[in-house]
Amino acid sequence: MNTIPNNPIMKNSVLTPNQEVPSIEKTYSTEAFLALVHELGKEFEKRAAQHDQNDQFVDQNYVVLKRYRIFTALIPTQFGGLGQSHSDVANFLRTLAQYCGSTALALSMHQHLVGVNVWKHLNGKGGEAVLQRVAKEQIILVSTGARDWLDSNGEMRKVKGGYILNAYKAFASQSIIGDVFVTSAPYHDPEKGPVVLHFPVPASAEGVTVKDSWYTLGMRSTGSHGVEFKEVFVPESAVGLERPQGEPHMVYNLVLTVAMPLIMAVYTGIAEAAAQKALGTARARKQSATYLPQLIGEMNNLLVNARVMFQDMVRICNDFDFTPSFEGAHGTLSRKVMVTKSVIGTVEKAMEIVGGQGFFRAYGMERLFRDIQASHYHPLPEKEQQQFTGCYLLKDASSI
Repeated sequence: MNTIPNNPIMKNSVLTPNQEVPSIEKTYSTEAFLALVHELGKEFEKRAAQHDQNDQFVDQNYVVLKRYRIFTALIPTQFGGLGQSHSDVANFLRTLAQYCGSTALALSMHQHLVGVNVWKHLNGKGGEAVLQRVAKEQIILVSTGARDWLDSNGEMRKVKGGYILNAYKAFASQSIIGDVFVTSAPYHDPEKGPVVLHFPVPASAEGVTVKDSWYTLGMRSTGSHGVEFKEVFVPESAVGLERPQGEPHMVYNLVLTVAMPLIMAVYTGIAEAAAQKALGTARARKQSATYLPQLIGEMNNLLVNARVMFQDMVRICNDFDFTPSFEGAHGTLSRKVMVTKSVIGTVEKAMEIVGGQGFFRAYGMERLFRDIQASHYHPLPEKEQQQFTGCYLLKDASSI
């Protein structure tokens, strides 16, 4: 495994962490914001295949996104952001994914961390400092919690003024270019027992190393490398949350409700791109199998189900006007799994419709097929979700 140094610069990269990019100082109406994504997406689409084939992070696209201040999209205008709604950003990501899934997915990981802080601000629970800094500096936030769930991984030991962190976190989208890692790790408290601490770590902190590990089936351009934290000092003042290890906690009810619609927006967009491509190919054929209309109907039903479930996830978040609850979390996770099954089914059906040409890279469908597989791995995978939801319903049968 190769190593990428702190504040990494990829080969031929045009963007480095904390780099200032001249921005376009303006805000957008909903219509203009959703129109902008087509303008940007058409440019990103030209580079998507090359990025994918070379396992190259979409750094050029990030330069453009910074120029248009898209990393501030969810931040209220009073803090210097674009002030877009959660639903608008979800649909921005869904549309962007039709052009470049990797760019959309990497961006969604930053946006959901910002979104959690927007909810906190709107509900009088802090978050303003993070929002102001992101708006002013356009720093990129990286979540390392993809595989942590309730237990988290790694270890912390208490020292004067804070803790020493040792952990390996995989996979962390945009870690190749991130400015701040939002992470967690277990700590055995002498009085409270096993707890999990949540805290940010600057990418420039001593002992932080991004590993050159992201060589995958799909989503190859998200820069989702593993991150090693070796003897990293975490000030006690940086710890924002302490929770019992292994137990459901209200913080997940917040994070899941905000994050999963933004993440699954990306896979809905990929499925839409595959369906559009397959339908366009089918219409252009002079001769086709007699069962082609049925295949198209099957693909349509799967896509409709994905869209309905995605939009219902957006509805549950309700543009940040919600109270975090276990009911909302398990409802969001159930819909996440249903979206996953439907988007994968949509792309599989699209491959069946186009036939053998879908097997060729030049056609473009096989990249969509590979990218859509990553939808499995976001919290929670199907069996874990069913277990989580089933346990919840056994305790509160009135919720079904």
